[in-house]
Order: sequence, then C-alpha cells, then structure tokens
Amino acid sequence: MRVDRRLQRDSIKLSGKTIFLNPFLYWRRFDSNTDRWLREPGQIGEDQIILNRTRFYPELDWNYLEEEDRKIKDGAVEMFLKSLDLINTFHPDLSSGQLLEVERKMAVTKKLAFERWVEKSFRRKSNLQLQERQRFARERFLREWNEWFNLETTQKALLPFVVICVLSMFGGWSFGFSSNSCTPYFSSTETTGMN
Repeated sequence: MRVDRRLQRDSIKLSGKTIFLNPFLYWRRFDSNTDRWLREPGQIGEDQIILNRTRFYPELDWNYLEEEDRKIKDGAVEMFLKSLDLINTFHPDLSSGQLLEVERKMAVTKKLAFERWVEKSFRRKSNLQLQERQRFARERFLREWNEWFNLETTQKALLPFVVICVLSMFGGWSFGFSSNSCTPYFSSTETTGMN
C-alpha cells in the first residue's frame, strides 16, 4: 500500500501511459554516462539554471537566499531540467501540453525530494574531497620523513644518536638495578618490631 502511494507521487498517467517523475526510476534504461550525468550536480551550465529558477521556484526571491540554500535550490533546478530531459527522451511522443502537465506535477511533488538529494550529493562530494586531502597530507608527510631519513647527513647523525640512547638506557637500567640490590627487603622498623 505504501509503495503504491509512493509510486503515485513519483508517476503520472497520461493517455494511458505511466510516466515516472522520479528520474532514478529510469536507471535500468540508461547507460553509465547518463547515470553519471544525472547523479553529479554541475553538469548543466549556470546560465541555463538561472534562466529556469523562476520556472520551478516562482515563489522565491533568489536575492534573499543564503549561499548554501541557493546552491541546493540551483541543484534542484538542475535535477528538474535533467528529469524533464530524460522524460522527453524516453517519451518522445508527449505533446507540449502533456509535458507541461508533467512539469507542474513534478514541481509540486519533487521539490523537497530533489533538494534533499542534492544536499546529500554535496555532502558526499565534500566528504570525498576531505578524504582525498587527508590522504594527500598523509602521503606527503610520509614522503617527507622518508626523504629526511634517506639524506646522508641524517644517517650520519642518526648513528651517534642511537648509540647515545642505547648507552643511556643501559646506564639507567644498571644504575637502577645496582641501587635496588643494595637496599634490604625489610625496613629497619619492621625488623625491630619482630624482636
């Protein structure tokens, strides 16, 4: 029942045909390039997105939006344009009136879904960039240390340093062991109390 209700929101019936408004329901019918084109924001030019802002968000004043909200809504506009392009590709026999009806229902039912999807996509992309920067920083750190260890002057200085460390550890251990062996196991107060 719940799946059927969801499919009703994600589809529209026109002339006996079911047309999916959710572009991801067409995924079995397109190739990997189309899939990448659909899933990656930034594939449509900014000028085309700006031209279509009022088409899908007539209620918004874009001048008062914060930068992050504007990017998310621009991404949603891109998703609307991509979805309409896919619908037009898979249903080329739709008339302009039918396409307008599809667009109206899509604008009512898919705004929040597209915005959430774009927000998740931006977050995923940001996380991937952060992971890439961290990986690059780790590699650079290890490479710099490796280069430092391979320098001839480092190797010459490292041998005396290691020898000094080993000698000081041995000296500390032997001093601690010799001072520990000289002290009796029982203190003098304990031995007098036993008498």
